[in-house]
Amino acid sequence: MKSILFLCLLCFVSFLPQASAQKTRVTITGNQFKINNELTYRGREWQGHKIEGLLFNSRMVQGIFDDLNPATREQFQYADTKKWDPERNTREFVAAMPLWKNHGLLAFTLNLQGGSPLGYGNKGWINSAFDPQGNLRPDYLQRLQMILDKADELGMVVILGYFYFGQDEHLQDEAAVIRAVDNITAWLLKKKYRNILVEINNECNINYNHPILQPERVHELIERVQNTRKRGHRLLVSTSYGGGTLPKSNVVKVADFVLLHGNGVSDPAKISKLVADTKNVAGYNNTPILFNEDDHFNFEAESNNFVAAIQSYASWGYFDYRMNDEGLEAGYQSVPVDWGINSERKKAFFKLLKEVTGAK
Repeated sequence: MKSILFLCLLCFVSFLPQASAQKTRVTITGNQFKINNELTYRGREWQGHKIEGLLFNSRMVQGIFDDLNPATREQFQYADTKKWDPERNTREFVAAMPLWKNHGLLAFTLNLQGGSPLGYGNKGWINSAFDPQGNLRPDYLQRLQMILDKADELGMVVILGYFYFGQDEHLQDEAAVIRAVDNITAWLLKKKYRNILVEINNECNINYNHPILQPERVHELIERVQNTRKRGHRLLVSTSYGGGTLPKSNVVKVADFVLLHGNGVSDPAKISKLVADTKNVAGYNNTPILFNEDDHFNFEAESNNFVAAIQSYASWGYFDYRMNDEGLEAGYQSVPVDWGINSERKKAFFKLLKEVTGAK
């Protein structure tokens, strides 16, 4: 009788819904990225420079943005509805993703605490996928899953930032920060996402309240995520520093890839120097070097930061925000966001990206 009951229970369990295996997997071999065991941009060269193995990306951090502060929320309202709508924002983000991919974009940065919705600075808004205790907010997770699922479908990689300065202060203490790291890492692994590169925090050397998110200790969180496994799988992890800042040895030694930012670096030659200097940091072990934020453009020019990164065999990431007196179509960080390719800067970036990658 017990055997029959056991077999019945086994059959019942087998029919319970299981998290399906995702189809897109990012891996690293030496200083190159692979998607589904194939080098990115396989066989591609541009102007004599190797493109194969790089991961071009764009800073699209507001894909799950919301403002939980009633006093500031309405400044982000849509012109047509006169209200802010986080679900609409995510739906429009997802709808635009195939267009980006068709231009050769293989990755984008998405942050769980966003970025400045005015381009730079923090002024009272509350935008966090974590509550003060480090628990995950279900509405943020629903929007996040929409984006991660679409990225998986398209064969795209998501550089997922956990924390952003100006928002980490809403976590009550270090224990809450650690709890937040553990909770989101466990959620990603449970969902079987394999197309994730984790950025522990955006620019760890800029105004973080919690010491564990600051340069001297942030490697502890990198290693914590690396040491979390489910079914033998773990996430690939790094963190970033402010524009033009050379990463520290404690991070370079343990990170799976090195993140750089080009903000404030207006001379392309200094982009090349930053890459060269990074390779000389103690502990560097031929891991990929990837810019995932640079607000310099001049894409029509013979020399620009994008080109300089390519010449140094570093991946490069476009960062654009709405500047003074610009229309809704400008920028990918200023809220509300036009996620299409409708401004002159966006068109210029994606035109060059398409040329560099040979996207059809």
